Amino acid sequence: MKRFQRIAVGLGMVFAAAAATAFGLDAADRAYPPPLERALVVSPEVVDAEGALLRAFATAEGRWRLETKIEDVDPRFLRMLVAYEDRRFFDHSGVDPLAAGRAFLQLLTNGRVVSGASTLTMQVARLIEPRETRSLSAKLLQVVRAVQLERRLTKNEILELYLTHAPYGGNLEGVRAASLAYFGKEPNRLTVAEAALLVALPQAPEGRRPDRKWAQAMAARERVLARSGVADVIGEGELQRAIRDPLPRQRLELPSHAAHLAEAAIRKYPTAQEHSTTLRRSVQEALEEVAREAASKLSPKVGVAMVMADGETGEIIGEVGSSDYFDSSRSGWIDMTRVNRSPGSTLKPFIYGLAFEQGLVSQETIIEDRPSDFFGYRPKNFDMGYQGDVTVRHALQLSLNVPAVRLLDVVGPSRLMSRFRRAEVRTVLPPHEAPGLAIGLGGLGITLGDLVQAYAALANQGAPVRLGNGITGRPGELERGPLLEPSAAWHVTDILSDILPPLGSPRLGIAYKTGTSYGYRDAWSVGYDGRHVLGVWVGRADNGAVPGISGYQTAAPILFEAFARSGVLHTPLPRPPAGAMRIAQGDLPISQRRFSMTAGGLIAASVGAPAPQIVYPPEGAKVDLGLTSEAGEMPLALKLQGGKAPFRWLANGRPLEGLSYRRNSEWRPDGAGYATLTVIDAAGRAASVRIFVE
Repeated sequence: MKRFQRIAVGLGMVFAAAAATAFGLDAADRAYPPPLERALVVSPEVVDAEGALLRAFATAEGRWRLETKIEDVDPRFLRMLVAYEDRRFFDHSGVDPLAAGRAFLQLLTNGRVVSGASTLTMQVARLIEPRETRSLSAKLLQVVRAVQLERRLTKNEILELYLTHAPYGGNLEGVRAASLAYFGKEPNRLTVAEAALLVALPQAPEGRRPDRKWAQAMAARERVLARSGVADVIGEGELQRAIRDPLPRQRLELPSHAAHLAEAAIRKYPTAQEHSTTLRRSVQEALEEVAREAASKLSPKVGVAMVMADGETGEIIGEVGSSDYFDSSRSGWIDMTRVNRSPGSTLKPFIYGLAFEQGLVSQETIIEDRPSDFFGYRPKNFDMGYQGDVTVRHALQLSLNVPAVRLLDVVGPSRLMSRFRRAEVRTVLPPHEAPGLAIGLGGLGITLGDLVQAYAALANQGAPVRLGNGITGRPGELERGPLLEPSAAWHVTDILSDILPPLGSPRLGIAYKTGTSYGYRDAWSVGYDGRHVLGVWVGRADNGAVPGISGYQTAAPILFEAFARSGVLHTPLPRPPAGAMRIAQGDLPISQRRFSMTAGGLIAASVGAPAPQIVYPPEGAKVDLGLTSEAGEMPLALKLQGGKAPFRWLANGRPLEGLSYRRNSEWRPDGAGYATLTVIDAAGRAASVRIFVE
């Protein structure tokens, strides 16, 4: 009996000692955990709308360490890695006893280390907690850390740490950085030869770098391919082809696109690891290449900037702040898409749009291009010549200055600025100055981004669209009313789409406008199809003059080249809305056949009666005509005072049928929404109101 008691006590002591040991090890494990926080330090990345890498930034210690997930890597590479480095990786708990026993026997037999016993988990332990010297204590620490890692992480998580931190020579860490640097591509589709090289390099990253130690890298790759386990993974046929594949001899630059936008993203969210943008990498690459090529043909201090946007969603899909971020002669570090500059003639389409909207002119209306004095302001054309009588259509296509100022004098500079504010297009006037006629010829400041936003409304049939900043923000359609009525926007687009492209440029089915600022400081060109808008700026960042540049000869060829090479799917220009059409000059009402002006306003004959005034509906009225009810729609009564009969009524720029000799009339709208009603009397004087019908 006593014997059994002694046995029981002994077993109890053994179990107690084992429990105490286990408790002690568990407590030690919790007290001294592996330094996993270092594993979280990776290179910040800026990616496009689909997650493709645009630019990466080195870590604080100067390492290119790109986070890598299992799904980021070719599965064949993973199988080769495990077969070569740690065949029982998915079976052991951090230490492979069979490999350790084999290594120990080889050491005893040969008197030297023949093969190692480090598992992938032990290598990860060494990578996240590096030691300067290789000693027995360091090795024991690796073993302990490997066991700790296996307790905390899944096998896939351990493998991902290896894929992210494995050394590949120089400041390259991780398989993604190595694949981009040596092959110029992500590691999700590697050839057998490429995968074998990436398996071989981490064992001696400096001694096997293909850009410096080509022969050693070739030999290391062949050893990987010759390993029996690897051969089983890839097959004999693939093996023979891989042996003959060439080896890279130089290290490539990692992707570095959208430099200005990428830095803005880092400044906005400095602690984030991945920064998503709305850019499309294929578009961004094409625009940057076009900008570099164009700048190389210009003076050393002249730069190029571009913005391409989706006019439907408001997303920036391509943005080039300068032709070369590192070109100091061009001040390439300055993002010229966000700098206010004089837009030259690029705002003229919006002046004409307001004139169409108010029924002041049609495309075939005759307008004078002659020397004129607007209360001391005497605009001159770009070529210092004058065309005499021209149609409104040709005046806009030729970008004549005097006709544009004539129209702006009537529609009003304040109304033009009000429409820009409605569309959230920001402009900057000279200090302490109110909007004047000079704004029509570039007498204000605007950024390339805001100019593209304004033209996005034209591509969107007059509806303003808020552009994003490429990083965050909520782009999309604004709800403050249109920048221009759809019919007016269509007339502008119809005119701009018929401008001949620059010499040597193909017809792309786009509408576009150019501009040159005063003193030859800025050359602009903005073009759009039915969805995409592209703006181009050329000039000096220091606002210096560039003799000889112009929007048509300098910026427009870049616009057409960039649009053609951007790869965006061409969208046809908007179709004319209901009632919008070109009207031949002979079919125009008499009051619209010619637009002339004196200091007193519009004239067509001697005027005895007061100017016409619309008394109903009043400006800004919301009128319920039953357009959305089952009761049926009713006509809208139109009433005016003053003016000289006969009267011509226009709705959204479209003449109503017949002339009226009475001051009461009716109009049946085509549908609900905003509308502009205009009346023109026999003397050519006009009045307009803007209403909302439902």
